[in-house]
Amino acid sequence: MKRTVLDVEAFISMLEVGGNRLNENAEYVNSLNVFPVPDGDTGTNMNLTYTSGIERVIKQQSGTVGEVGQDLAKGLLMGARGNSGVILSQLFRGFAKAIEDKEVINAEDFANAFQRGIDTAVKAVMKPVEGTILTVARESAAAGIKKAQETDDIIEVMTAVLDEAQTSLENTPNLLPVLKEVGVVDSGGQGLVYVYHGFLESLTGESIPVKSSNPSQANVTELAHQENFFNTSHSVSSEDIKFGYCTEIMVKIGDGETVTDEFDYDTFRNHLDGIGDSLLVVADDEIVKVHVHTEQPGEVMNYGQKFGSLVKIKVDNMRLQHDDILEGKGATHDHSDAADAKKAVEHSNLAVIAVAAGPGIENLFKDMGVKSIISGGQTMNPSTNDILEAINNANADQVIILPNNKNIIMAANQAVEVSEIPAAVIETKFISQGLTAMLGYNPEGKLEDVKAAMVDEMANVSSGQITVAVRDTTVDGLEIHKDHFMGIVNGKIVSEDQDLQTETINMINAMIDEDKELVTLIFGEDTDQATAEAIAEAVETANEDIEVEIVDGGQPVYHFLVSVE
Repeated sequence: MKRTVLDVEAFISMLEVGGNRLNENAEYVNSLNVFPVPDGDTGTNMNLTYTSGIERVIKQQSGTVGEVGQDLAKGLLMGARGNSGVILSQLFRGFAKAIEDKEVINAEDFANAFQRGIDTAVKAVMKPVEGTILTVARESAAAGIKKAQETDDIIEVMTAVLDEAQTSLENTPNLLPVLKEVGVVDSGGQGLVYVYHGFLESLTGESIPVKSSNPSQANVTELAHQENFFNTSHSVSSEDIKFGYCTEIMVKIGDGETVTDEFDYDTFRNHLDGIGDSLLVVADDEIVKVHVHTEQPGEVMNYGQKFGSLVKIKVDNMRLQHDDILEGKGATHDHSDAADAKKAVEHSNLAVIAVAAGPGIENLFKDMGVKSIISGGQTMNPSTNDILEAINNANADQVIILPNNKNIIMAANQAVEVSEIPAAVIETKFISQGLTAMLGYNPEGKLEDVKAAMVDEMANVSSGQITVAVRDTTVDGLEIHKDHFMGIVNGKIVSEDQDLQTETINMINAMIDEDKELVTLIFGEDTDQATAEAIAEAVETANEDIEVEIVDGGQPVYHFLVSVE
């Protein structure tokens, strides 16, 4: 079989099958997280980002390959979540730019688009690192360019791109020592390989076995190839949408009075698979997250409640969204709830928007002058569009964003880039940095002056986190045991112990030096006031010049968040 031209129908099919492959394997991509903390969400972020792009492609029903590329890029841009999602959106932003004026594309166009993609993505990353998704994208694009000089067959070009992407992925541990130490390949690179794998499957019309890049992948179920990957009708009306409600829930397993069943991943997923499509289920020992297109959003919620309490619910009527776009409303459609919320917010010269999870932490930020909170953090990275909406609804002349998580910074920067309101990002990686930065906040100041003052304040705090290890591993020479508590200081795992109190006390004491005076101990939803008080007493006894303040943060994932100033 040979293909010298890629028309719009084949192009859309290729994009969809790439998304399906990523969707199927998102949980495995999550498992490749280098650090053994319960926040591995690369697969989830890439999948939701890519899904946003595909949904826009289907809704827009554009008539040329170039227009479809622009639809994909726009959807990815606005739906980008986490660093991996932002990089993925930039890869396809460049890809789309290369073909924007094309009705159909040939092998040379196709190869050039991959190259334009990596060129664009590299520019978007402040300090590109070898052994990551960028390496996989760059080396595979180069292979595509070389092959296009030898053949006019698009399938041969895509085969070369995929083969080199797989080879590059397998080499990532040799380029990034921490990957070799932990025994995994780069998670973002793996996600990209799944997308490219789907591309080739669509172009050939054949199911192609996925190559394993890690021994651990042997126990990951290889889902059956779906016939409808190649039989999707793209000229649809709202009535043609089989499953009309995009439904997302997050369930805290075992929590609440509605629990009747013990959670089993396969049983849970198989049930939901029977009532919709575009299903993604990601779970750990405490939380299960669901994304599904269904006609029965209520049933999804009711089923989820059998296993725990609902901590997040989101339902979108895709038929209404589809009709809006056909009527020319699209992104300019002003939903009444958002409009009313914006009107209700008092106008200000400068507003700060912070990303945070946990009612106590949200109240801390508000008490310090933060105008708006975006609910999110570890495992709950807001999208570029979520942040952009918060900017637009702040009702302010200028806006400052506090991401408070390293995996949200790129999405925040991307939101600022497309915002019509002057905005800036203070690259806070931890909650404690965000809180300390607020000490430099002047609501009447100029954007750049206030940002500089807040950045200066941020430098005065050291940040600590306590969470539980989800697997046995070794990181930076430190042996870590599953279910033990780990102390993470300024993003580096420094110690571990099987006892929560002991580990927290040891971590805090190690963070204190002669210049420090105040420790803020924020306890999360998985611990309590009494434990926090015992830790505070031990720290103050061991350090006579230190005062410890205790805050009920209510945050997920981390038992304690600690700032030392």
